[in-house]
Amino acid sequence: MSAAREFDLELHLLDRQVVDADGRMVSKVDDLELNLDDGGNPYVTAILVGPRALGPRTGGHLGRWMTAIAARLAGSQDPPRIDFGHVVDIGEEIKLGCRVDDLDVQSLEDWIREKVISRIPGSNHAS
Repeated sequence: MSAAREFDLELHLLDRQVVDADGRMVSKVDDLELNLDDGGNPYVTAILVGPRALGPRTGGHLGRWMTAIAARLAGSQDPPRIDFGHVVDIGEEIKLGCRVDDLDVQSLEDWIREKVISRIPGSNHAS
């Protein structure tokens, strides 16, 4: 059993880029799912991604609007989640031991990119 490590979740996880085993971008960490162990200590069980995860964290009218629209488009209130067991390294980016194609986290992001973002002038311009 590996030794437990302590992290400042906001500093080390939130808003970090998540990459798959092939180095391809998956998403950003928008929120986290926590559970409590038998001793009452919290631990991370999943990375939550997309506007349904970011909206509540954003708060206010914008956050509620973001969450409601995303839930309506996706047909679910629950944000996509990446089981924390897939995480193999936490550094400047969060590295997963699986491929993005094996995760069900990008359907709404792909739709938004194709139907909304791609229609914004200059959105396909490489940075």
